[in-house]
Amino acid sequence: MRVGRLVKAHGLKGALKLELYTDDPEGRFVPGATFTLQVPESSPWHGKTLTVREFRWMNNHPVAFFEGIDDRTAAESVVRAILWIDQDESAAPAEDDAWYDHQLVGLDVVRDGETVGRVIRVDHLPAQDLLIVKPASGGSEVLVPFVKAIVPEVDIAGGRVVVTPPAGLFEDLPAEQGETNDGVAGAASDAAPEGDAADD
Repeated sequence: MRVGRLVKAHGLKGALKLELYTDDPEGRFVPGATFTLQVPESSPWHGKTLTVREFRWMNNHPVAFFEGIDDRTAAESVVRAILWIDQDESAAPAEDDAWYDHQLVGLDVVRDGETVGRVIRVDHLPAQDLLIVKPASGGSEVLVPFVKAIVPEVDIAGGRVVVTPPAGLFEDLPAEQGETNDGVAGAASDAAPEGDAADD
């Protein structure tokens, strides 16, 4: 399960800014927590792990220090690595109406009884989460705000999510991509952020 990505070196003492894929960073990045790294095979970090030494917030940005990374040069060598942990498949998020990203990826996207695409990833933004959908008809990815008004039903057992998107969100792709982008922006600004996805 992905929990974060190392975005950039911070300061001179080996700190790294994080992009979080978890709703519980303080719980995930406790001292001693160890992560498997997803890096290219050519990286010196390939096949290695990182262990948290300290986690803190700096200017509203999550920052972590790791064992063995004591200066900026070492920190820069591991930038862009994705952090993974082993997750018990039987474990479920603590909140109702919350799911792990890996539970959502691969689900069919159904509108009015018809499959219109498949979830290929979940993007976590400050305002709300987005389901990134590959349309069944091909074409560009569709960004679906993951809010109750647009995604009223998530059926993990049934392998699907039901959507009630605004007009233009799925239609006429890719010929009317400009309209689709406008539709996504409007939906994102009008919909309240109510159903955050849980950890990935």
